[in-house]
Amino acid sequence: EIKRKTLSEDDDALAPIYSNIGSVHTNMGEYSKALEFYEKSLKIHEISLPTNHSDFASSYNNIGHVYNNMGEYSKALEFYEKSLKIHEISLPPNHPSFAISYNNIGEVYRNKGEYSKALEFFEKANNIWKISLPPNHPSLAISYNNLGVMYGNMGEHSKALEFHQKSLKIHEISLPPNHSSLATSYSNIGRVYDKIGEYSKALEFHEKSLKIGEISLPANHPDLATS
Repeated sequence: EIKRKTLSEDDDALAPIYSNIGSVHTNMGEYSKALEFYEKSLKIHEISLPTNHSDFASSYNNIGHVYNNMGEYSKALEFYEKSLKIHEISLPPNHPSFAISYNNIGEVYRNKGEYSKALEFFEKANNIWKISLPPNHPSLAISYNNLGVMYGNMGEHSKALEFHQKSLKIHEISLPPNHSSLATSYSNIGRVYDKIGEYSKALEFHEKSLKIGEISLPANHPDLATS
């Protein structure tokens, strides 16, 4: 508030502050407020920075994230693609920022129900993360999970199981035993076994998921109803 009173509204020192406020509103689910502050930050970048500066990529990504959360998928895609375009100009081809962009675009296509397009971008993200990250990095676990979900949605259950098991393996190495991400992995594997008719295995994994949920979640949490 002090900086806003002492600086002009388009002073470049305000851009990261607006962005940080936007991030807090995003985390609170206040998406219209988040958008307002992210757009203020972007406006300052447009005045003060060269066209392909990396801060534009961050701004576009933040705005895309808000639109994705609001269900405005065409706008989300527009801003995620703008972010990707800047990466293509300014970064080496296997930079981890590409993986984040590809993953974000994949999430939009998944939300739109365009699973083959989502899979295409999730695979691009996964290929870069495999090159640029250590093998047990949490981002790889998320990536394998995304691939598993897509293959499951497309009815390719053996592939889905393969990727969910890869995700689980990383979680088991890198997370405490009652972490909620382990519960998600167990639940996803349980769903696949249910789909392919291996009901005893499905039950085993759903019970593992439930056990963690009972420890780590409040008694009325909705995830307990679906475990």
